[in-house]
Amino acid sequence: MVEKTDPVIERGTVLVPQLRAVVSGQVLVPGDAGYDKARTAYLGGMDQQPAAIVQPSDSADVARIVTFARDNELPLAVKGGGHSMFCLVDGGLVLDVSSLRDMEIDPEARTAWADAGLTAGEYSNAAAEHGLVTGFGDTGSVGLGGITVGGGIGYLVRKYGLTIDDLLAAEVVTADGEVRRIDAENEPDLFWAIRGGGGNFGVVTKLKFRMHELPTVLGGLLVLPGTAEVIAGFVARAQEAPEELSTILNVMPAHILPFVPEEFHGTQVVMAMMVYAGEGEPAEQAIAPFRALAEPIADMIAPIPFPGVYPPEDDFHPVAAARNLFVDTFDADDAALVLDRISASTAMVPAVQIRVLGGAMARVAPDATAFAHRDRGVMINVAAMYGDPTEAELHTRWADELTAALQKGVPGVYVNFLADDSEARLHEAYPEHTWTRLRTIKRTYDPTNLFRVNNNIPPADA
Repeated sequence: MVEKTDPVIERGTVLVPQLRAVVSGQVLVPGDAGYDKARTAYLGGMDQQPAAIVQPSDSADVARIVTFARDNELPLAVKGGGHSMFCLVDGGLVLDVSSLRDMEIDPEARTAWADAGLTAGEYSNAAAEHGLVTGFGDTGSVGLGGITVGGGIGYLVRKYGLTIDDLLAAEVVTADGEVRRIDAENEPDLFWAIRGGGGNFGVVTKLKFRMHELPTVLGGLLVLPGTAEVIAGFVARAQEAPEELSTILNVMPAHILPFVPEEFHGTQVVMAMMVYAGEGEPAEQAIAPFRALAEPIADMIAPIPFPGVYPPEDDFHPVAAARNLFVDTFDADDAALVLDRISASTAMVPAVQIRVLGGAMARVAPDATAFAHRDRGVMINVAAMYGDPTEAELHTRWADELTAALQKGVPGVYVNFLADDSEARLHEAYPEHTWTRLRTIKRTYDPTNLFRVNNNIPPADA
């Protein structure tokens, strides 16, 4: 062990040779080829300079890295797909699990063991070869480990529930450097905690998922005029729809959408991603009420393989002021408020995203996992994308004010979508009894709070 009086890692000096001697994976430091790419995250505006980024070769390597960070009291962040705001740390260690990429599918049992470094898109493409799916989020580039430990709300949430509802087991490296295989019978408290408690309890290296037979879905974009009547009507129909149908509605300016005719530029539109878990006449009947809300501006809904629900991505890294909330209702007055506030925004792209929940997600007992919002009917994301860093305060205030107005004093936030409001709003992610249990489990598995560069749940007092 290096003496704790030594300075924290600095540009390849002092501890880096010792770190390279300990691990078998790649260690990247500033100036190395691949370092800048490894410290790039999905969101723009993130420019942290880790002293070293370690890409482990296997779970044993992860254990060595965790032990090294703990013994030398080094700040430690965990990075998977890079969507989290908390996957980097200035001057410390980043454990980049994207190097863990194995996957084993058992098509007869309909299960898969997948390394946490795989992305949702990669997993879904491999599963589709067998006509199988597991539900994750709405973006193919998100890492499996990160989205899963927060809950996982995506295109199959009403049909099959959250991602954690299909999690059967996991391999986790805890703060003591132990590699643990956990499930409902083996270390059940830890298994409960990683299903919604975020990255507070260890580094998830492998996940065993239940899979569902679903070779084709009816899905794609439906673009409608952005009026209060259309928005409120869409939400009402989504609440009444069969559980096979999950939707993500985005209210935003039309001018940024290349497939929207120029005559609609300068107006607001509803851009809805719709996914029906199946095809044929029942699927068409489920979509029909939404098409009837107004003459569609664009209708790209068609039968597609499930991986086709993930939109193509480029190297654009948006800088955004973003907020998340849960509500129980959303009506025409709320829709009018959203339209008014979007019109008043000076951001490049102001947007409000609305997801109707319920279905299979809501049928799981509220205390079965650490995810705490199964009874909430709607999840909303408020975002303002901008380019000038000096405007951050302006757009953050816009997002905060709209969030408060929609929330109506009833707290609730999805832990995976907490941003720079994390410290102030973390308690909204967990009711008191869930928070207390998580802190108790944290004390058992991470008493010194090694895993704290995240939406942090501190260990309970001894």
